[in-house]
Amino acid sequence: MRRGRRGEFCGDAERHYRCDRRQFRRIRSAAGRSAAQTARGRKREVKTKKKVNSIQDIVDLASAFYGSAVLFAALEVDLFGQVAAGTLDVKARGMRLLADACVALGLLEKKGEAYRNSPPAQMTLLPGAPADLTKAIRYNRDVYGAWGKLAEFARTGRPVEKPEIHLGADATRTKAFAAAMFGRAMGIGRGVVPLLDLPRRDGARVLDLAGGPGAYAILMCEKFPKLRVTTVDLPAISAEAAEYVGKAGLSDRISCRAGDYHTDDFGAEEYDAVTIFGALHQESPEQIAAILKKAHRALKPGGEIFILDMMTDATHTAPEFSALFAVNMALTTENGWVFSDAELKGWLETAGFAPGPTVAVPPPMPHWLVTAEKRA
Repeated sequence: MRRGRRGEFCGDAERHYRCDRRQFRRIRSAAGRSAAQTARGRKREVKTKKKVNSIQDIVDLASAFYGSAVLFAALEVDLFGQVAAGTLDVKARGMRLLADACVALGLLEKKGEAYRNSPPAQMTLLPGAPADLTKAIRYNRDVYGAWGKLAEFARTGRPVEKPEIHLGADATRTKAFAAAMFGRAMGIGRGVVPLLDLPRRDGARVLDLAGGPGAYAILMCEKFPKLRVTTVDLPAISAEAAEYVGKAGLSDRISCRAGDYHTDDFGAEEYDAVTIFGALHQESPEQIAAILKKAHRALKPGGEIFILDMMTDATHTAPEFSALFAVNMALTTENGWVFSDAELKGWLETAGFAPGPTVAVPPPMPHWLVTAEKRA
C-alpha cells in the first residue's frame, strides 16, 4: 500500500477509496519503476534502527503488547464491522474504552461521538476487504500465549507449543491456520508472482513444495495460463488446499498432493521449476540442504528454483521483524529460525544450483526472493 493525499491509502483496489487520481497514477508509476529495479536484481539494503535509545523507549517496549491486545479484542467483538455498519454502541463503558484505544492507535477516527474506520483499517480489518488481514491477525492471537512462555524456551531451547496443533491434530485450529496462511499468502503472492520467470509453454510443470493452502499455486496459474502445478504438503493442509483450488476453478491444473518433503521422492528431471515459499524457516540447516538436493534432482536440466522467505543480515539481528519472527518460529516449531541470504545461497550452491540475485518483495513484511538455476 502507498499513502495518498490526506492519509488515504491507495492500492490495487482504487475503486474502494477516494484517492487523488493524479497521486494514484504517480504512486503506480513509482511502483512500476521499483518493480523494474527489483527485476534487475537490486538488493534492498537492510537499515538497522535501534529500537531502544532512551528510558522512554524501554517503557514503550514494555507496554507494546497493549496495542496488540486492543487489536485482537477489536476483531473478536467485530468492532470494525460495527463501525462500518453504523451499529457501534459506545454507551457501554467497555466498548467505548476499546474504541477510544483504537482511535489512539490510528485504527479508528473520532469526530464528536462518532467513529469511523481509518483508511488502513478499512482496507485490512474487515472480512473480504481488499487486503483482508483478519484471519492472519487471528492466527497471531492464537500464538500469543506461546510468547508468554518465552522465558521457558530460553531455558530449555525447546518449542513451547506443538506445531501439530495447526497441522491436523486439532481440526478447528488447522482450518483457522490454513485460512490465515491463505489470506497472508494471497497478499504477499500478488507482489511475488509477477517477479517469477516461469515457463509459458504448454505442459510446463511446477513443483510447489510446502504449498500450504494453495494460494501461490492459484496465483501462478492465473498469471501463467499454460502452467500446471503440483503442491505438496501434509495431508490436513493439502486437503484444505484442494478446497481453495476447487473454489478458484483450477482443479484441472493444480494437483494437491498429500506428502512430506522430508521423506517423499519427487522423481528425477520431471519439473521445469520448483517453488518453496515461506517454508524453509522451520527447518534446520541439515534439513534445508536435504530438501534442496531433492529439488535439484526433480528439476529438468536448466530448470529453476524460486525460494521466498524472510531473511536476516549476517548477524541475524536485522531487520527487526525477521529477528523477532525467528523467535516466533522457535516457540512453535522444533527447528524454527530465520537464516541469512548468504546461508541460503551457500546451501543452494552445495546442492548444485547457481544462485542469482536476491530480490526484495514489496512491504509490509520483509520477504526476499532468491532464484537459482540447476547447473548441468
